[in-house]
Amino acid sequence: MATLSSDMRRLWRFIKLKFRPPLTFDKYQQMTQLTDLGTAAQDSIHPGWLYYALGLAGETGELMEKIKKLFRDNDGVITEEFRRAVAKELGDIDWYKARLADYFDLKSGDIARNNIEKVMDRQQRNMLHGDGDNR
Repeated sequence: MATLSSDMRRLWRFIKLKFRPPLTFDKYQQMTQLTDLGTAAQDSIHPGWLYYALGLAGETGELMEKIKKLFRDNDGVITEEFRRAVAKELGDIDWYKARLADYFDLKSGDIARNNIEKVMDRQQRNMLHGDGDNR
């Protein structure tokens, strides 16, 4: 994928600094296309979605490392620095999740809506506990 043109960079800075519009799941997913360098194709990773799946796993692992070290090094005390680090990792997870969804022609908003409907249905049926996707 091509790098952003100077006009696109200026537009992005303008939007980011001036408007800060509400960001929906679907809009975020669209915006991730602007920062996707197409590394999978460059590195001959086939199938292409594997790059995003591995990135998602890697970023999730980084988040788990931070949580582990919170308990190892800080007795589980959550600091503002820790919260900022978690937010960054969650953002990276969101990016890979959005790119993976995009690759499979899925909408992040639909994924979120379907998931919350599923969980709310389980709660109504008192089935939040247990195993399996089809409870």
